[in-house]
Amino acid sequence: MSYIVDRRLNAKNKSTVNRRRFLDRYKKHIKRAVSDAVNNRSITDMERGEEVVIPGDDVSEPVFHHGSGGSRSIVHPGNKEFVKGDRIKRSDGGGPGGGGAGEASNSGEGVDEFVFQLSHEEFLDFLFDDLALPNLTKRALKGNASYKYEHAGFTTDGVPAKLSVLRSLKASKARRIALTGEARKLLKAAEAKREEASNQGDEVSERRLALEIELLERRIKRVPFLDTNDLRYNLHQKRPLPTSQAVMFCLMDVSGSMDQQIKDMAKRFYLLLYMFLKRHYERTEIVFIRHHTVAKEVDEQEFFYSRETGGTVVSSALTLMQEIVEARYSPNEWNIYGAQASDGDNWNDDSPTCRKLLEESILPVVQYFAYVEITKRNHQALWQEYEQVAESHPDTFAQRQIAEVGDIFAVFHDLFQKRDAA
Repeated sequence: MSYIVDRRLNAKNKSTVNRRRFLDRYKKHIKRAVSDAVNNRSITDMERGEEVVIPGDDVSEPVFHHGSGGSRSIVHPGNKEFVKGDRIKRSDGGGPGGGGAGEASNSGEGVDEFVFQLSHEEFLDFLFDDLALPNLTKRALKGNASYKYEHAGFTTDGVPAKLSVLRSLKASKARRIALTGEARKLLKAAEAKREEASNQGDEVSERRLALEIELLERRIKRVPFLDTNDLRYNLHQKRPLPTSQAVMFCLMDVSGSMDQQIKDMAKRFYLLLYMFLKRHYERTEIVFIRHHTVAKEVDEQEFFYSRETGGTVVSSALTLMQEIVEARYSPNEWNIYGAQASDGDNWNDDSPTCRKLLEESILPVVQYFAYVEITKRNHQALWQEYEQVAESHPDTFAQRQIAEVGDIFAVFHDLFQKRDAA
């Protein structure tokens, strides 16, 4: 029997295993608290954990106990104040020394709520638990740096650490059977003849057969139990792993119609998306494209905080995305995704161009493209053109509306919830 002792360090006064069991048991309450936290605080404020409250009644544990059973007679001691049939008056106030807040009550009862703190890592685990990039496909990549050692049989050469004892003993037994098989047959026959000669009282034949048996036993013993030729070693080969590598294009309208409040909501959506991608997919690149009348690829800092503004030509961002894909991200090697945020305003003659670019150039090479319109107004020409795209490409294109800050996480969850790969 083998014993495995886990000596990994736990946090002070905490058990990692028990904490994980607790989180799994009350997952429903925790996910609700995490969702409420996202709606009630800034998306940028995700670098800390969250305080989770669980009703006290929900943390009670079932217990086993002996029932009364049978027929019993119990005599309870009496007292000086009450006799059978007396009614006990309810207390008008709370007990002394109470630490609770609020007014005292003369009715009802309850159990204190159970409060505990989620760490930053645990908070993000629950936040992104059921999200994934839609239609993510595995593709073997050239120059892939990810490898895995797989068992590829056995070899007669190797280091002692890779010695296969079982396979070596099997080879040893097979060799000994092959080399001593004939001698064992002769030995068995000679022993039978010696027993027969002994029964007949033929001492000469018995001595001759005894000498023959002795020679055969020496012959068998000369075959070693284990020979160097019997040794077998586990053979492992390094094989490249097919991995999933993705690029996400973030397109944001920064034209004059996008006021600061709308821009802040768009920034929150992209910050949530950026944090999600970085957490779940190590081999994921993000391309930031901001546009007004002209589109430009920028870094993260400029994407979120630049004050440049102007008119609105949405097709400029889609055209730049197409050019970057052709130059740097081959669809044969990359899973390509796009997310676009806008208030819906666009130059009227440009909206049909956007639909044409999506249908003919972008959607054929991407796994998924999401459009988020941040506005409380009625939809305009761009949304109507995109509706036609959504009808003809329901698996690779989706559009949603965000009217207020509280809608951000719900829309994000709807767009990037786990789906079966196409």
